[in-house]
Amino acid sequence: QVQLVESGGGLAQAGDSLRLSCEASGGTFHGYTAAWFRQPPGKDREFVAAIKWPGTYYYGDSVKGRFTISRDNAKKTVYLQMNSLKAEDTAVYSCAAGTPITTTLRSHSVYAHWGQGTQVTVTS
Repeated sequence: QVQLVESGGGLAQAGDSLRLSCEASGGTFHGYTAAWFRQPPGKDREFVAAIKWPGTYYYGDSVKGRFTISRDNAKKTVYLQMNSLKAEDTAVYSCAAGTPITTTLRSHSVYAHWGQGTQVTVTS
């Protein structure tokens, strides 16, 4: 059973950068697609980014060009580098892992493993 633990959230100002980390333990990370989702206050969870094994990237429209997802398979860790942060990026960010097909990887329902989430708050 894969367990995921996020870190790196916090408070930032608009225009700042933050890097989130998601470390997997308890099982193999090999072959998994890793993704980041976020849930802004009062809104539904939305897709942020995903990286398929071994390294094909997908991004949500609202973060494309500002956020970068990467993974270190040896460390079983996925990162989300967030640049040029905006107030609307404020949300609880959660990482997920699973084996979705490409056409479904933007849907949170296809991921079997989830972290507990980390809060990111961006002030303008």
